[in-house]
Amino acid sequence: MGIDNNYTPEEFYDELRDRFVKLVEKNELYMEEVKITTKSLTPEEAIGNTKRKDFPIITGKDIMVQAECKGVKGQAFTDAPAVFEGTLKDICQLNLKNDAHNRGIFIATINAVMGYLKLSKCTVHCKNEGPELCAEKAIEIIKNIYGNPKIGLIGYQPSLLENLSKDFKLRIVDLNEANIGQVRYGVLVEDGGKETIWKEIMEWADLVLCTGSTICNGTIVNFLPWKEKTLFFGTTLAGTATLMGLPRMCFADEI
Repeated sequence: MGIDNNYTPEEFYDELRDRFVKLVEKNELYMEEVKITTKSLTPEEAIGNTKRKDFPIITGKDIMVQAECKGVKGQAFTDAPAVFEGTLKDICQLNLKNDAHNRGIFIATINAVMGYLKLSKCTVHCKNEGPELCAEKAIEIIKNIYGNPKIGLIGYQPSLLENLSKDFKLRIVDLNEANIGQVRYGVLVEDGGKETIWKEIMEWADLVLCTGSTICNGTIVNFLPWKEKTLFFGTTLAGTATLMGLPRMCFADEI
């Protein structure tokens, strides 16, 4: 089931919560006092030992939060990590509108539950050489399906950025001030906090690759009007993509 292209963040989270609650009630999880424990992972726990050392999770700007439901894990990449222990009922009642910490917990929990129900794949991040292999798979798929598009990259993912820069016309935006204004892998990182810039890139691009972690900070709604030419990528959006009918690319389970 698809969604409206013009949600506010509050409307998006309300709709996501409603769909998730209906799902857990249908599967008799909501009232079963299923225990959910979330924790923040260290960079090594989250992504292992990678050749590159400029992933946001390694440089310390973002943290991976992990939830577990009946032995199945789900993760979410957020700049507002939190630790929580409670039931699905507790988590479904969290304030998502005004608390980024709660959103990270909620999104990780969705991924754990959707993984447990076998409704979503790739709910846990790949490790070690996984990001490099993921980028190679992404390039192959883009070439096979889209040909030679102009690409807008929303969010700094170094292995994806480097591989894309070799073959495609590319523009990238990020919110991290340490990246903005810097040339990385031959591409200038532009300011994703400026509406005029990211809108210009969305209009310019034939294909947009957008990090799924935008679900945690609420900026995902900015890109919904262009979802027909957008592929969200990564683990964070796993369960939400299924629930909200969003296009997503991730290969964590194949690597």
